[in-house]
Amino acid sequence: MAATTAPQIVRRYFELAPSRDTEAYFALFANDALVEDEGKEYAGIDAIRAWRTEVPLVEYAITDIEPVGDALVVTCTITGDFPGSPFAGLTFRFEEFDEDHVKVLRIRP
Repeated sequence: MAATTAPQIVRRYFELAPSRDTEAYFALFANDALVEDEGKEYAGIDAIRAWRTEVPLVEYAITDIEPVGDALVVTCTITGDFPGSPFAGLTFRFEEFDEDHVKVLRIRP
């Protein structure tokens, strides 16, 4: 699946994630959304806001998009101001989402 054929909410995530326009980014998530990153879970928009302030801004190069069951797994190479940059093979597993909001997102190497 090409990035251009991914669902709009997924495309918007990768358009907004590298920027400081945080309100548009947070609007992508349901109020009770869950984000898992580096083995920790952040439940609810307030926890996701706190997590986001600790995450360095990076650039995303999508290398693969694959439907896996009910989920959509997007594999990226990320580049930014962090040890080990660039990092290839980071996966973003969108497990629950609709046209308007992401409900569950799991980020894993």
